[in-house]
Amino acid sequence: MSETKASAASSGWKLESSYARLPETLFTRQNPIPVRAPMLAVLNRPLAAELGLDSEALAGADGAEAFAGNRLPEGADPLAQAYAGHQFGYFNRLGDGRAVLLGEQRTPGGQLRDIQLKGSGRTPYSRGGDGRAALGPMLREYIISEAMHGLGIPTTRSLAVVTTGERIVRESLETGAILTRVAASHLRVGTFQFAAQWGSEDELRQLADRPSVRS
Repeated sequence: MSETKASAASSGWKLESSYARLPETLFTRQNPIPVRAPMLAVLNRPLAAELGLDSEALAGADGAEAFAGNRLPEGADPLAQAYAGHQFGYFNRLGDGRAVLLGEQRTPGGQLRDIQLKGSGRTPYSRGGDGRAALGPMLREYIISEAMHGLGIPTTRSLAVVTTGERIVRESLETGAILTRVAASHLRVGTFQFAAQWGSEDELRQLADRPSVRS
């Protein structure tokens, strides 16, 4: 076993990719764009344990590389999801402009949980954006999503935030960061709107019949 695969196995990753088996009308395969020098800013150890991951293994350099998208866990099949929605008064084609879905982690209890990197670089849906994220907003999302979870409000959760070793341009230069989000599903109402508008009836049916949608 290679060093990369050995570290992935010891971390507890058990990724599956059911979404990648749907019609490619609904997504674009897209690897995360590597970053210069990822460093772990925060790791949600209780959530890691729920997912069957080894927080000690993920707390080091290998974990930072995985959470940055520089080194993909075994089983990952990264993609950016397409969806639709209304913006500025118009119904538009949209999609994950700065996020990639790595796959679904099989938990010790047998559930599947989406693992998504937010701020991982440009995708075909970026529409002129840089695909990156700043540290402050990613930390705020981490805190707020976990607070909502603590209050019993279903939402996405936050597994980790890494800094990228790069600066991004907003109103000023800011520290780049990537958030690892966890959810039962990253499907949106707009995912079905996209399939209904630009896909076939069969593609819409496949999306609706996906097991994680029914569960």
